[in-house]
Amino acid sequence: MSSTNRSNKRVWTVVCAVATVVLGPAAVTASALDQANAAPLHHTVKADQTQAYLPTDPTRRRTTAA
Repeated sequence: MSSTNRSNKRVWTVVCAVATVVLGPAAVTASALDQANAAPLHHTVKADQTQAYLPTDPTRRRTTAA
């Protein structure tokens, strides 16, 4: 094997390794998003919202029952 041939082989090895490192996480993320999109939709349960008491006269205080 000539040194030029070995050098080309090393370059392609490095290129493939870099592509795996860069594209690997993107492929995993895309796969996870595909799985999430394929999952059946679930219905969220809405919590009862409590409403605050707003007095008509803010200077007036509540009287306590005796």
